[in-house]
Amino acid sequence: MKYVDEFRDIYKAEALEWQIQKLGNLLKKPVKIMEVCGGHTHSIFKYGIEELLPPSVELIHGPGCPVCVMPKGRIDDAISIAQNPEVILTTFGDTMRVPGSKISLLQARASGADIRMVYSPLDCLQIAKNNPEKEVVFFAIGFETTAPSTAFTILQAAAENINNFSMFCNHVLVIPALKALLDNPDLKLDGFVGPGHVSMVIGTNPYEFISQEYQKPIVISGFEPLDILQSIWMLLWQLVENRCEVENQYSRLVQENGNQQAIAAINKVFQVRKTFAWRGLDEIPYSGLKINPEYAKFDAEEKFTIPNLKIPDHKACQCGEILKGVLKPWECKVFGTACTPEKPIGSCMVSSEGACAAYYKYGKKQLSVNS
Repeated sequence: MKYVDEFRDIYKAEALEWQIQKLGNLLKKPVKIMEVCGGHTHSIFKYGIEELLPPSVELIHGPGCPVCVMPKGRIDDAISIAQNPEVILTTFGDTMRVPGSKISLLQARASGADIRMVYSPLDCLQIAKNNPEKEVVFFAIGFETTAPSTAFTILQAAAENINNFSMFCNHVLVIPALKALLDNPDLKLDGFVGPGHVSMVIGTNPYEFISQEYQKPIVISGFEPLDILQSIWMLLWQLVENRCEVENQYSRLVQENGNQQAIAAINKVFQVRKTFAWRGLDEIPYSGLKINPEYAKFDAEEKFTIPNLKIPDHKACQCGEILKGVLKPWECKVFGTACTPEKPIGSCMVSSEGACAAYYKYGKKQLSVNS
């Protein structure tokens, strides 16, 4: 890849569309393909990829948005930490707008809590150095994509002996979530467009259970429109030929064994929780990470007393069904009316990777080279 325009070429897109339409006619039945990653959902809406597919192919939007799957209870826990006058809470921008049971982190900041947006967890170490009288806490979220940067930050804090720094760890794992979706009897899926960024870390091997145990094909995909179109084409070839394999369209960045340094850092700093609550998917066994006892002094859950309550979602919000792929964003009763990006009721409307926010922004759009 030399230039991004290579992956937005309208003529190549038309060629792939023709091939996809041809394969669609060969399918024995309509198929449902889930794109797991919120980044893929964003690209699909932005470039109007759904409009290029035959009627026999339906895309289902999955739970691969780390902000969207964060339950209200964990947001409330972070707010309770931030309301301690001795604390500076830091996190990424999207996380600040996710509604808790009463308010968001952004609203808590407006009420006086010292909550700051950062671009990297390493920024928090400098904040801790500049404010030795304060306890600096990083609200860490994300899949395996962001877990390595969190792990390396804790290792750096340990090396520099920065004692006024800790993390409220909310990292989640993609493989247990996929298994939970496959075990859901209400959701009938025929294949997956696999997450590209997560796979850069974990590689392609962990997805073998999908093809071997569940007899479903999966193609790891990049994020440009031609990446996604080619991945759908590869999936349809598998379905037409009655194959179930793990294929890697994103081979320019994803390797079979992943990033071993990143995996080693994750394994050194974290251990797997017995269970973790996901918005819309409820408790999923062994699906979250927590900080190892060796680094307990950097664990905010050890330093602070938090409510740790399960808070139900807003009754009108159907983010859970959208994250599970049961509903499309526009099928939610409050989509675009009571729930908008300016005043979100649910997390899917908050994050730039959320399906509701993406569809609200782009709606139905045709593929364009200059998009």
